[in-house]
Amino acid sequence: MSKEFEIAREFEVDATPAEVWEAITNGTGGYLWPMQPPEPRVGGTAAFGSTVTAYDPPHHLVVRSEDVGFPTQSANQLEHVIEERDEGRRAWVRYVHSGIFTDDWDNQYDGASRHTDFYLHTLREYLTHFAPRPVSFAQLNGPEASRAPDAFVAVGRALGLPDDLSAGAKASVHGPGGRVLEAVVDYRDPYFVGLRTEDALIRFFGRNHWGAPVGISVHDFAPDADAEANETAWQDWLDGVFSRS
Repeated sequence: MSKEFEIAREFEVDATPAEVWEAITNGTGGYLWPMQPPEPRVGGTAAFGSTVTAYDPPHHLVVRSEDVGFPTQSANQLEHVIEERDEGRRAWVRYVHSGIFTDDWDNQYDGASRHTDFYLHTLREYLTHFAPRPVSFAQLNGPEASRAPDAFVAVGRALGLPDDLSAGAKASVHGPGGRVLEAVVDYRDPYFVGLRTEDALIRFFGRNHWGAPVGISVHDFAPDADAEANETAWQDWLDGVFSRS
């Protein structure tokens, strides 16, 4: 049965309103995934066939779609309200994701809500540490075995993260090809892990909790970053986690 939903969050970040606006319109590859920028006018087009319904840079942006293209969702709206703080040196952001889920409402809402927290945290990490550096983006999914209930626990252990290591700690992480990556574990809960290295944000998604494979995204800001090489390396790593007996 169709049912409306709304997920609202507010946060402050060490970035100007203009920097936040640039990130959410033209810099989405730095924290989410690369998307078509919204056409700069009300009524303009935006990513995934959505329409711009509010456009007031750098303060207010709303995009909405009535035909999402997924059987579990029939409407989707994203709103950003941005205000300056500390005489423009910082920004306050209100983010609202709303729409209509048409099936498995509780599971869809739980997944969307938890993903929202992780994505907005990654936005703050991007703005604080990397913007406006160009980004090379890669994403991948694990094999069928990564849908298992304990799959994300296996990912954490393969990275070499102690079970009691919390967000904010530094770690020597076991990456692809036996490489050791020095990173800050900038986010960690039972559903997601975020790693920040000198040149990248590497994000791990425990989507097995919602019946999907584990996923990884790599936002690489190094001058010589290679998205294809990152995808291949991390895909081999993730496949290897679930090929072990």
